[in-house]
Amino acid sequence: MQKIRPDLDIGHNIQMLRRGAGMTQEQVVAKLQLMGLNISKSTYAKLETNRMNIKVSELVAMKEIFQAEYRDFFKGLEL
Repeated sequence: MQKIRPDLDIGHNIQMLRRGAGMTQEQVVAKLQLMGLNISKSTYAKLETNRMNIKVSELVAMKEIFQAEYRDFFKGLEL
């Protein structure tokens, strides 16, 4: 049986956007929760380390939190 290749590695870009915004993981999680997303710090950490795929709702919220463009999340990645 062939294994499914993991999705593109956007975790590093998420981490760089967070750091560029001068925020901690805890601060991002708090903002996501205030926006109505049910996410824990451990789940967020898994996003940054690519152990969990990001949901579209989380991506949209992080775009707003980091004041970023969608292309920033996929910068430097190849298909």
